[in-house]
Formats: sequence, C-alpha cells, structure tokens
Amino acid sequence: MPLRNRADPFGELHAVQERGLFMGNRGGCFHREDQTLKDRHWTSKHWIICLLSFKDRKRKLMQPGLYTELFFLDEATALAGGHRPCFECRRAEAAAFRDGLIRLGHLSAGDRIDKLDALAAGDIQDVLSGSRPRETGTPYSLPDGAMYSNGGAAYLKYDGAARAWSFKGYGTRQPLHATGECLTPHISCEALRTCYRPVLHPSVTA
Repeated sequence: MPLRNRADPFGELHAVQERGLFMGNRGGCFHREDQTLKDRHWTSKHWIICLLSFKDRKRKLMQPGLYTELFFLDEATALAGGHRPCFECRRAEAAAFRDGLIRLGHLSAGDRIDKLDALAAGDIQDVLSGSRPRETGTPYSLPDGAMYSNGGAAYLKYDGAARAWSFKGYGTRQPLHATGECLTPHISCEALRTCYRPVLHPSVTA
C-alpha cells in the first residue's frame, strides 16, 4: 500500500500510487513509527521542493525521527501547497525564486529565508488550520503556473487556459473559469510574475 505522502494543490496529503516529479518536506517529522501521520501535517514553516535524486543519496521513507518525505505531481502543485525551491538541491531555482521577489520589493537582499517561508507555508498553514479562508478572485488575473479551484477541483492556469489537475497529470485545455479560489499563495504568485518558470508535468502540453 502506498504511504499517505502524496500532496495535492490544496496542501492535503493522500495515499495514491502516483509519485510525481518532485519530493519535499515540511520541516521535520510528523509521522509515527508505523508510518501513519500525526494530526498536524507539518513541523515548521520550512516547506521545500526537492529533486527526486541528489548526489546519489538513498533514503528509506518515513523512518523514525527523520523528516516526512512528500511527493508532488510537479512544481506548480508544490508551489500551490505552500512549498518553495530547496536551496541545497535546487540552488539555482531557489535563488531565481528569491531574487524575483527582491526585484518586486517583497523581500530585501538581507532577509532570511524565514521571511519567505512565513509568507508561503504560513499562508497555507492558516488555511489548513481553519484560521483563514482562501481568497476568491478571477483566474484571469493569476500568472501562468498558478493554481485555483472551482467546484472542488483544482486547475492550473497555463498559456491563458485552464488544465484540470489530477495525481496522474493534467486534463485537456479548457477556458478559464470566471471565478475561483486561489490555491497558490500570494507570494508565490508574485514570484511567478517575475518570469520564474516552474517545472510542469509533461501532460500539460498533451
């Protein structure tokens, strides 16, 4: 049976066969010794997006006391869930993500990464804990690579159109909805506006 560590664009975790293009974590261990999840699905605001393979490192999943490994269909899914690129295994992407936010004035050059994490993961933690509802708006105003929901389903905005999300990939191109709930945190949407291009599942061009 697959572990319950596959993340959707809402930030929720599921047990499905599909693994996706990226892994990541939420700052530490939130699983039990039997590999089931504790009630709260994070330990800090350091939610990162990592490569599946890096420097030939090998890991056994959900080991006692070690961070809880998560998997994402693609980078857009991970960004929607409050994660940001890892500064170790994806240093160039993480720097581009941060530098774009500096150019827009959302961060200063001397800011610690904690400030970005508070805005990205902190946004989704507020939603998941029930302390804040998601914002409703027009998908037309979102940058490419951002995600929104409509009728309980998640959609990627890509090339001016919507693509329905699933653990297997994206559906066919369809018109954007008139309204929707924004899934991707505001700070990550701002990074996408600075020409940061997330890695998308190949089904998006099918």
